[in-house]
Amino acid sequence: MKNFTYYQPATVALALPLLDEQWGKTELLAGGTDLLDRQKEYVSQPDKVVSLAGLGGDFKKIVASYPPGAFPPSVIIGAGVKLVDIAESKDLAAYPVLTSAAAQIAGPQIRNMGTLGGSLCQRNRCWYFRDEHVNCLLKGGRKCFAQEGENQYHAIFTQGHPCVIVHPSTLAPPLIALGATAQIAGPKGNRELAVEKLFQAPVKETQREHVLAPNEVLLSVTIPVRTPQFAKLANASYEVKQKETSDWPIVQASVAFHYERDSKIAKGVRVVLGHVAPTPLLSEAAAKAIEGKEVTEAVASAAGEAAVEGARPLSQNNYKVQLLKVAVKRAVLLASGAKPYWEG
Repeated sequence: MKNFTYYQPATVALALPLLDEQWGKTELLAGGTDLLDRQKEYVSQPDKVVSLAGLGGDFKKIVASYPPGAFPPSVIIGAGVKLVDIAESKDLAAYPVLTSAAAQIAGPQIRNMGTLGGSLCQRNRCWYFRDEHVNCLLKGGRKCFAQEGENQYHAIFTQGHPCVIVHPSTLAPPLIALGATAQIAGPKGNRELAVEKLFQAPVKETQREHVLAPNEVLLSVTIPVRTPQFAKLANASYEVKQKETSDWPIVQASVAFHYERDSKIAKGVRVVLGHVAPTPLLSEAAAKAIEGKEVTEAVASAAGEAAVEGARPLSQNNYKVQLLKVAVKRAVLLASGAKPYWEG
């Protein structure tokens, strides 16, 4: 690991001046489960590491507010909140789409170290990118080696993407399904951005998997009250993994919608696909297959079929198309309250 200078500012105001205007010279450290691996692998070799562990206040808190007559609550989750706290939070009990996803990330050790901000801003897990000896597109090279190489875990939505990574965050799809917004601090002040617009498909060394500038810090994420009064919020996530723990999903589907009072008709449907493209994908086609209908197994199956429209799998990952259909179907059924018959 290359030597570096370590800083641990106590406030965001003290942290921002330590950051640079270009990527690579300085790295932010949250839980360290991503950055330290990259440093040991010589993929990231910063001159400075700025730890956010010293930031206090709302940066490490979950704050819920209950406007009169509103349910579920509006919740602000600090970027420094640990994954285990998200999984176990009573203030987030109405959002199983998020808590269940957090509870399935890696193993207990990682969940007790990793943070919300780290999950959303982590680098991709492509083995070519993580290999210090491979000079891929995202490290200044001219080629995405996964396009014609070992690509069984890469994107199946590849049209227009020179780099075929999958976005690694398991918390991004649930937050997008819930219509969450991100609060960001920078040298010019704070700004707010919909979480669905927080991510991009990087194609060169000067880009990241998110749109934050090198001198900006993610402060928090807000889940707003979007469900009409007296309506019931329905939401769920479903993942397919090779093994139960310490693994990233092969595919993920996150679903959120609501029922109006005494109705079984799904309204305000959002379906988000994870780990199948360079960014989390908000599937309008899958949502359209559910919107305004009573959720049945046939409707859920139709949503799964619609979700894979436009997929262009690579040479070794066509199997992910079928997995995604199933993940969407099961996420929709779980959100509707159906018994998970696949658990036996």
